[in-house]
Amino acid sequence: MKQALTEKASLKILVIDDHESVLAGTVDVLRKHYPGAEFISAVDAKNALSQVTSSQPDIIVMDLSLPFTLGMTARPDTGVQLLRTLMKNYPNLNLVVQSANVRTLVRIRPDIDSHKGGFTVADKSLSTQEMLTRVDWALQGLTHTKDIKGIHSGLEVKPEWLRVLTLAFEEGLQDKTIAERMCISERMVRHYWSKLQDALDVYPEEGKNIRIQTEMRAREEGLID
Repeated sequence: MKQALTEKASLKILVIDDHESVLAGTVDVLRKHYPGAEFISAVDAKNALSQVTSSQPDIIVMDLSLPFTLGMTARPDTGVQLLRTLMKNYPNLNLVVQSANVRTLVRIRPDIDSHKGGFTVADKSLSTQEMLTRVDWALQGLTHTKDIKGIHSGLEVKPEWLRVLTLAFEEGLQDKTIAERMCISERMVRHYWSKLQDALDVYPEEGKNIRIQTEMRAREEGLID
């Protein structure tokens, strides 16, 4: 994770929502949590893409129900397509989906699974603190999708994730050595951990070691002996 992302004052945050009152409220909440951050906003998908190109934000907090341009009807499909484009063009971009239509994300599960940046979901019914936690997690490069109904209908673990589990918990290797053994970067190893933890419903908890929790859940699921 870039050092800049650990310092709240250096963040650049793009907030996307077509309801101006909601947009202003979200920016206000985020500004209090990240008091020195720079904020950019967009109210439609076309403008959002332009803002990403010109501003290169560290993280995007976005609704799904959006119009493509001003005057058009807001649709969840538009937001889903915007997400797909963002993940394709900016594979390391951190994303937070703050929406009442999060169930539609099941349509782009493969894109979410392969995305290398943080990706979290915050239903609009969540408390402010819970929403801010999802933003913090995304900035840490974590994935959190358990709120998407139907996305975890069955445990699916990719071979490379299993390889990380085996090297970590059966051979006792650290991420740097795992990366060397797999001929990948440490960043990719951390990406695999995030995707694996999301599949196992393992997320950061106060006072708990997330790696130990991951090992316990992986053994429960029979992924490692």
